[in-house]
Amino acid sequence: MQEHHPIHAEGRLKVISHFARCRYSDRDMWKSLKFCALAVLLPLSAHAQSLDDVVDAQLLPGWRMENGRHMAALRLTLAPGWKTYWRAPGDAGIPPQFDWSGSANIRGAVPHWPTPSVFDQNGMRSVGYKNELTLPIEFAPQTPGKPMTATGRIVLGVCEDICIPVNLVVGAELPMEVGAGAGAIRDALGDRPISASKAGVGRVVCQVEPISDGLRVSVSAEMPRLPGLEQAVIEFSDPAVWVSEAQTSRDGSRLVAVVDMVPPEAAPFAMARDGVRLTVLGDGRAVDIQGCTAS
Repeated sequence: MQEHHPIHAEGRLKVISHFARCRYSDRDMWKSLKFCALAVLLPLSAHAQSLDDVVDAQLLPGWRMENGRHMAALRLTLAPGWKTYWRAPGDAGIPPQFDWSGSANIRGAVPHWPTPSVFDQNGMRSVGYKNELTLPIEFAPQTPGKPMTATGRIVLGVCEDICIPVNLVVGAELPMEVGAGAGAIRDALGDRPISASKAGVGRVVCQVEPISDGLRVSVSAEMPRLPGLEQAVIEFSDPAVWVSEAQTSRDGSRLVAVVDMVPPEAAPFAMARDGVRLTVLGDGRAVDIQGCTAS
């Protein structure tokens, strides 16, 4: 089910949050201006675009797990050439938001993101999925063993030549037995980035230096080279902290990714190294590295 009002109140709040992030990136004024234009002007193009022709969404019921939780999935089918975004979409993307508060007997939901692709969008990098996405979601019950019904309101961005913020409503009863879409969900779970230990990652070090409005963080990871062009994404546990696009390089067996982190106060801050998350993307492979140590 789709709601055809992409610039209603929720959309306006999204634009305001993008302007806040624009304020932090004024060290690169041209990129900042392009980003502000993307966040504010492109949603207005939605008036000329039929959302029914762009994205179809459904909740695949999945199966009840042995631990009492339930594995389902959000299935997005996009028009040819269209894409949507990963949890850390890059400056050219719109971060997805999920609200499962309308569900019955569900106290929490954890998405398990498949490995995304990297796109160049008007000279800016974005990270996401083209044509389709099956996103496994693990639901935790309030009362184990009782019926569960998932109802979600989802805000996400879809892009081709224009970008449209889309508001979706999906829902399904979550059966005790194996439901529809189990094969697609298992395939998506198998396509997640592998852990640092499975990838043979060694020491991971964060070097931190203060800058005028935050921190410059350099993450160095001893790890085997991934196939193709390696690109890194760094995230921080506090979503209020803006993180720049990573500059990625190789020094022999060490992969190095450097970002700027800017908090709402636009000043240096105390950074917890266990809140740093590094994802290294290669050609069809990715590695998820969580936390780092001091040098």
